[in-house]
Amino acid sequence: MKRNKWLTYICLSLLLSTACNEDDFLDLKDNNNFTEDNFWKNKTDALNALAATYSPIKFQMDGYYGAFDGWLNLNSRGDDIFTIVGEEIAMWNVATFQNSPSTGRDPFHYLFTGVQRANVLLANIDKIPAAGISDDDRSMIKSEAYCLRAYQYYLLVTNYGNVPLRVLPSNEDTQEKGPESLENLWAQIENDFKAAIAGKLPVTRPADEKGRIEKGTAIAMLGKAYAAQHKYTEAKEQLQLLLSAPYTYELMENYADNFTNKYENNKESLFELQYGPDGNGSWGNEDGVNMGSSIPQFIGPVASNGWAKLMPSAYVVGQFVKEERPSGSDSKFDKRMYSCFFFDPQVYGDNVPNEKWYGNKHSMNDLWNGNTQKMAGGAPVYNVNGTAGKFLLKKYTAYYVDNESADNMYNIEGKSNNVRILRFAEVLLLYAEACAKTNDVDGANYALGQIRRRAGLVAKTFTQDQLMDEIERQNLLEFFGEGHRFDDLKRWYPASSIQQIFKANEKQGANNFQEKHLYYPIPAGELRDNKGMVQNPLWN
Repeated sequence: MKRNKWLTYICLSLLLSTACNEDDFLDLKDNNNFTEDNFWKNKTDALNALAATYSPIKFQMDGYYGAFDGWLNLNSRGDDIFTIVGEEIAMWNVATFQNSPSTGRDPFHYLFTGVQRANVLLANIDKIPAAGISDDDRSMIKSEAYCLRAYQYYLLVTNYGNVPLRVLPSNEDTQEKGPESLENLWAQIENDFKAAIAGKLPVTRPADEKGRIEKGTAIAMLGKAYAAQHKYTEAKEQLQLLLSAPYTYELMENYADNFTNKYENNKESLFELQYGPDGNGSWGNEDGVNMGSSIPQFIGPVASNGWAKLMPSAYVVGQFVKEERPSGSDSKFDKRMYSCFFFDPQVYGDNVPNEKWYGNKHSMNDLWNGNTQKMAGGAPVYNVNGTAGKFLLKKYTAYYVDNESADNMYNIEGKSNNVRILRFAEVLLLYAEACAKTNDVDGANYALGQIRRRAGLVAKTFTQDQLMDEIERQNLLEFFGEGHRFDDLKRWYPASSIQQIFKANEKQGANNFQEKHLYYPIPAGELRDNKGMVQNPLWN
């Protein structure tokens, strides 16, 4: 399923780039750039460089989506997650809004590593002679690089605000650059996504290229960038393209199929990080084609050999049970709930049977009791319609693997699960939001209807005044534990309102939250190494 030509290219490129940082990228002779006499000879060279451009965003441990300072921090800032007290100090400081410019291994550097690699590829790919690569392949690879550069700048701008703008390799642009205006940064992001869309990206990929960016990926990302700027007319125009031919994206019938390794790169997926089985239990970033995801190790229950650093918040559990399904349905609650949480349904009068997981080895009591020591410093108090509850985080654990210790870093199957970054569900909900903001009630209800139908909820039609409340709620439930919640709140509310929401929902550290926490601070290392850069004014 994942051992294809694309991973071969990744392996080749990563063997070349093991010791790279953003300034010494994958070069066989020179530490700052490819040269004509050692590279840029044919399509294989271009694909090797492209694979290395994909790599930083999927680093196994660090980086934006890495299991440690990435995934944990993405989720812990939201009010859908409870961070276990006394765990990683850096994660705890981020979760409770006590972080500083020197907190943890900040993803700033890793995102700029990806930008640098895209810049190197775009500056050099046209040196490949026509005999070595077709026009269509050259255009497609450039489009992927444009899309990756735009997406990593999108993450930089939404997480840090004003950052330096670099569109040339570091050896060609050696200036120590200061913060660029948001206007220019967003313009660059939009133009790069448009350049990607205008190129030869395919609508669908053959099996041996799954995981690479498609035209729909770039369109969805551009729509998302417009929504982040509240350019809802433009967002709607882009996202609407993905609702009809030639695009064939659909929701998976079973919500859980988006989070196991059985149905990777499925019809709902627009972009996911490709992970292979890692039998060595490595903790590295670019350590070869078999790099696995370590997310199950960090979030899985102790009984399954996980480290259980996160739990569902009481608030999000309450939202899942708020709207019960009609009498006679095959479950009492929203269908997504059973994929998001470990819990015993029959405790709450459900007709869904209680389960055992990890090869039928662990019951809910096993998992809960195994976490007792972890929860000694505090845990959410779950109350489901007057009944005390036990809930643990299930999404992205390896509960489906026939091994009682499947969340351990040495479990090959558990580590091979891809991480879904952009799903068609997000396209639908962003489209619904754009419709709501442009007074298209029918369009918003159409998109919401698809989301609610898959969740098993009754069909409803919402008025203009009701739309945003429902859109916000469906985002919360649909993307629980996927790192969306904090960014969604930023898009919808000012800092003062977010603090009140956090307080009302008993978010850890709510009293500490200030406007500056809408962004990470520019890390101390960047301020030290780039004399042109200054701290975000909110953090001064």
